[in-house]
Amino acid sequence: MSDTRPAGDPDLTTYRDVQLSPDFSDLRRRFRRFVFPMTALFLVWYFLYVLLAAYAPGFMSHKVGGNINVALLFGLGQFVSTFAITMIYVRWADRRIDPDAERMRHQIEGEPK
Repeated sequence: MSDTRPAGDPDLTTYRDVQLSPDFSDLRRRFRRFVFPMTALFLVWYFLYVLLAAYAPGFMSHKVGGNINVALLFGLGQFVSTFAITMIYVRWADRRIDPDAERMRHQIEGEPK
């Protein structure tokens, strides 16, 4: 069987070495320290909305103004918070993750910095 990898492709041991490196561990740790709490926060917010809709219909149907009620504001808040979390993550990753990930990619692929 012939080797079908393109020229310049790193071999698998390089990836294993990177995975075991302290730099990669630090990168994963920083990623998890941001993503897990942010995910938990969003899930709490989402389940609050669902639970209030199920168990507090009087509160959720309270009119805020015109045909706008609390449930509608919570629902729109879900969309707003999703976009906000995405924008926060992108800005954070651009500063805290991407430069180190790019540096590691260059180390793996053997390209100049």
